[in-house]
Amino acid sequence: MSREKRSGWWWVPSLYYAEGIPYNIAMIVSVVMFKTMGISNTMIAFWTSILYLPWTIKPLWSPFIDVISTKRKWIIWTQLLLAVTFFAVAFTINLPSFFTITLIILWLVAFSSATHDIAADGFYMLALTEHQQAWFVGIRSTFYRFATITAMGLIVMLAGYIESNTGLDTVKIEVQAVSAEAIDDTISAEDKQEVNDSEKPKIVIFPREIRLALYDEEISKKDSIDIFFRLSALPDSDQDIVVNFGRKSGSKNISLASPGRFVFTHKNWDQPVKATIKIDHRQKEPVSAIFEATAGNTPFSWAVSFTLLGFMLLAFSIYHKYILPHPTDRNTEEIKNVFSSYVEVFSTFFKKKGIIAGILFLLFYRMAESQLVKLASPFLLDSQEVGGLALTTAEVGFVYGTIGIVSLLLGGLLGGFLAAAHGLKKWIWWMAIGINLPDLVYVYFSYIQPDIFLLISVGVGIEQFGYGFGFTGYMLYMIYLSEGKFQTSHFAITTAFMALGMMIPGMVSGYIQEWLGYQHFFVWVMIATIPSFVVLKFIHLDPEFGKKKD
Repeated sequence: MSREKRSGWWWVPSLYYAEGIPYNIAMIVSVVMFKTMGISNTMIAFWTSILYLPWTIKPLWSPFIDVISTKRKWIIWTQLLLAVTFFAVAFTINLPSFFTITLIILWLVAFSSATHDIAADGFYMLALTEHQQAWFVGIRSTFYRFATITAMGLIVMLAGYIESNTGLDTVKIEVQAVSAEAIDDTISAEDKQEVNDSEKPKIVIFPREIRLALYDEEISKKDSIDIFFRLSALPDSDQDIVVNFGRKSGSKNISLASPGRFVFTHKNWDQPVKATIKIDHRQKEPVSAIFEATAGNTPFSWAVSFTLLGFMLLAFSIYHKYILPHPTDRNTEEIKNVFSSYVEVFSTFFKKKGIIAGILFLLFYRMAESQLVKLASPFLLDSQEVGGLALTTAEVGFVYGTIGIVSLLLGGLLGGFLAAAHGLKKWIWWMAIGINLPDLVYVYFSYIQPDIFLLISVGVGIEQFGYGFGFTGYMLYMIYLSEGKFQTSHFAITTAFMALGMMIPGMVSGYIQEWLGYQHFFVWVMIATIPSFVVLKFIHLDPEFGKKKD
């Protein structure tokens, strides 16, 4: 087959797989990465939400893609630039100012990804006939979802696996709360320090047997015990070892009363640092809890993961240079028409019937989800003492990248089937319930803090199924609002409002969470679902829209 008319099977799957990778890395995986690197929720939510901006303003520069070179070249060069940016993240993630530097690089990722989206979607329509476009629409969507599984699942799981198998060995200790009469004298760092010097540093915790007195004001008002950490040997001179300590399972009435993050260097490796564990005064019967001290090589795990991503995008760039067909691009007269209709595109969009209600729908329908998506992964990763579920990075990757994605797809398929059978108008309210009501799962999790991984997985699956079902209504309404002469351009404008609706609430979500705590934050998320239902009352929908036509 000639290179001008090469079959879409050669390039549609790879093109949309490559399109999905950078978006999910910038929007979702970056949240997990920064959380494991010790960045606060406020900073993570604010700065990663700003990464939506290139997608928000992309309709402003999309016409210029037609003028400056061809869409084919834009695809190849943006994929190459994305490869370079991923390599740059891998190179800089271990630097002292990594957060600022990687954010700048991720901004380039977001800008390049948004530009790639414009070029790829335009190339798809240019290189395929209308019949072929309809035939491959399911293929492109499927491989975009595969990219989501790769980014949110496999890449995060890889980082988690490397993190768990590098650095120092995890140390587990059991803390027992017993009656005050069974407690010996207080163990101090000076008289009970465990020394275990070796060539390779290890985490040393002393005392190893920790027995905490149940609170009894008649015997003693003491309700806590101090334990101490140090390293057993000198680390490399240029290596900082970060030890994270927190409860993994057991009674939640035994908790960490002090910060559980310690940084050891070649200067302070042998100087004990203190952590305080306390017992809830209401606990009167003996209980126990398991605590873990971990010190995986987190920067190295993300450096390897982003290096792999860099090679993937480099391979796609080279592959597409030789495989993408060479369709005839727009001629000079068509390009002039693009600019002459530039103003008309925007003016006709904002003159549509019911456009104010439509824009408010685009901005507020996902108000709750825009905040939840920024704090869901930090909540799963955070220690139980600060209200989280204390999952590992690999566990979060598995939950979202496999169970979550499968549930999302099933929810989307159900939404599409019902809309096709009965029309969007009949199901839009149920879809709003679907995208909002399952957020209660996180309210439940924040109050009971389950230790059972299966229960957490099922809960996330329920939330993602509802999200997939409800998001179908959102996407179909975007198509409905875009109908008319400039359907493609108007759809791009609706995606800009979609990104804006995700960006602004997401920017403040971290601050709200750290102010309220996880329990009250997820209650706030449920309150934030109310605008989603309010705007539904005012939008206009044709009862026949979405129904399958004979």
